[in-house]
Amino acid sequence: MRRLEYKHKLVTRWAHWVNFPILAIMIWSGLLIYWSNDVYRIGLGQFTLFHFFPDAVYSAFKLDHQLAFGMAVHFCFMWLFAINGLLYFLYTVFSGEWRELLPSPRSFREAIQVTLYDLKLATSLPPQGKYNAAQKIAYSSIIVMGFGSLVTGLSIYRPVQVHWLTSLLGGYKMARFEHFWLTMGYVAFFVIHIAQVIRAGWGNFQSIVTGVEYQEVAGE
Repeated sequence: MRRLEYKHKLVTRWAHWVNFPILAIMIWSGLLIYWSNDVYRIGLGQFTLFHFFPDAVYSAFKLDHQLAFGMAVHFCFMWLFAINGLLYFLYTVFSGEWRELLPSPRSFREAIQVTLYDLKLATSLPPQGKYNAAQKIAYSSIIVMGFGSLVTGLSIYRPVQVHWLTSLLGGYKMARFEHFWLTMGYVAFFVIHIAQVIRAGWGNFQSIVTGVEYQEVAGE
């Protein structure tokens, strides 16, 4: 038998759906800026396995020669990203919902079990709450990454005015490096998150839209 259960509060749903397009626009506009000095790669010494990004990528997605436009969009949406993130963070703190998100020392061990179960390499799951251990780690990490993006972004946007912060992050080049790889972390999270939503099915997606989800209840 199925029972309707309340899963996500309005604030959580609002922050989620506002943040998704804002972060997507931030990544897109960030690539318009990065085009002007695309120095990062994966490789060893003189050997380059992959360069971020080949010219063909910029041309195909029309990301080239739009530096000024990219900066204007990026700095505009930065404020929306910061405000939305701050409001959600304050909500989790004052509502007590942080208790459902914050990983415990055993969460890292349980996250491995969850991953093995998802990969069909294990037959059982550890005890589950509103969020499983892997979700707690992922969602908490995103909050930390958001703060990191704001800090590193500010330090490379105003390196002279906040020189103390830029120095604390290892200098301008290191802050830019950190900012870039935080962005790559968002992209990886997007891919995994969407794959998990598809895997979980319609009910899970519906819960983050409407706040409720039908749950199978044994014995009723």
